[in-house]
Amino acid sequence: MAERNLLSRDNKHRCLANVKKKRRPYVLQARNQRRAETRQRIVDATVALHEEVGPSRTTISAIAERAGVERLTVYRHFPDEAAIFRACSGCWLERNPVPDPATWSHLAQPAERMRTAVHLLYAYYSRNRQMLGRVLRDADEMPALAEAAAGFSDYTRAIADGLLTAWNAPTSHHDALRAVLHHAVRFSTWASLEAAGVNDAAKSHLLAAWAVAISTEAPPAGSSGQPVRG
Repeated sequence: MAERNLLSRDNKHRCLANVKKKRRPYVLQARNQRRAETRQRIVDATVALHEEVGPSRTTISAIAERAGVERLTVYRHFPDEAAIFRACSGCWLERNPVPDPATWSHLAQPAERMRTAVHLLYAYYSRNRQMLGRVLRDADEMPALAEAAAGFSDYTRAIADGLLTAWNAPTSHHDALRAVLHHAVRFSTWASLEAAGVNDAAKSHLLAAWAVAISTEAPPAGSSGQPVRG
């Protein structure tokens, strides 16, 4: 009888151990899910505050309050500014994808290619003016933010360099044409034209006309006048 009781207790222990083993993955999965949800709430809160007041005016206390967590929880997920800026930048760009250069790269006529690129890029700037304006404003004062935003600057430079390859302009005009193209794709250029009251269609036509004027201008005396191919 005593031996039977011992065996029964042993079986119970084994059963309980098996139940715990089976439950452990579910417990870990639930814990990881809660952690991921908390992290996303922090990112969402930070993105919203960056758009509303700008990164330089966004405090950890404000992020914690908006996300419904303690300040220490924010630091557990993001130990420094660079980490949270990278996460927010990635999240925001995923939700607001930039125009794809493949949309215009097949266009052979350089002015048409430029008009299309600038039009789509400016439409993107218009839709996201508040966030882009605040982030680019504060990037000069915050090295960690500038590092996170560097990818966007690389993107716009690549657009300008890609547009340059379509032009057949004299070598002597290469630098001027490159400068116009790089100027055209900047957010600050869109903002200045917007402030001047230039409508969306006119912006792209104005900048393309500027590039055409440079590319077709007679080369200065003594220059080689060789065409430019990027």
